[in-house]
Amino acid sequence: METIGLGGSCHWCTEAIFRSLKGVREVEQGWLSAQGLDGMSEGILVRFDPAGIDLYTLIQIHLHTHSCTSNHSLRHRYRSAVYAFSPEQQRASQICLKALQSEFEHPVLTEALRFDAFEPSRQALQDYFYRNPQRPFCQVRISPKLSFLLKQFGAYVDGNKRQVIEQSVVDSDADSAVSPDTSSATESANL
Repeated sequence: METIGLGGSCHWCTEAIFRSLKGVREVEQGWLSAQGLDGMSEGILVRFDPAGIDLYTLIQIHLHTHSCTSNHSLRHRYRSAVYAFSPEQQRASQICLKALQSEFEHPVLTEALRFDAFEPSRQALQDYFYRNPQRPFCQVRISPKLSFLLKQFGAYVDGNKRQVIEQSVVDSDADSAVSPDTSSATESANL
């Protein structure tokens, strides 16, 4: 079992994506800091079985499910990063990031940083999407990312989570047919 930290988007969104994957054993959302940098940013800790899903695939999914090429105004809160727990894991993450650059038109801003500290969110907020898939935030912000996950990385999605995601996407699509304002919210959901 290995642990990696990931950040770059709202931790509720990132948590839902990685809780959906085969080979991921545990995801905890909260605030992460990196060695040598000030402040904490939203992120998650992912405990995974490398035999079930490798680091490269985790980083690939991470890059494709947040704005990894955008230096937007909230980047201080949503630091685009892979938080490594050892020098070896940091080097492996750097190699993955370099290899994955070819999948993007613009430079990937995501950094491979050394993990420093983690402060978990309140227990009531953990597993936010899967406990609350019908909440408006889940429908508007998280469901579009999970729909993308199914389309682009469906082979890695856990079968038990797939049904919840598919129902959430159907509900989200039905809501957007009634409420035209969700289209702009969906476009900005990639923060």
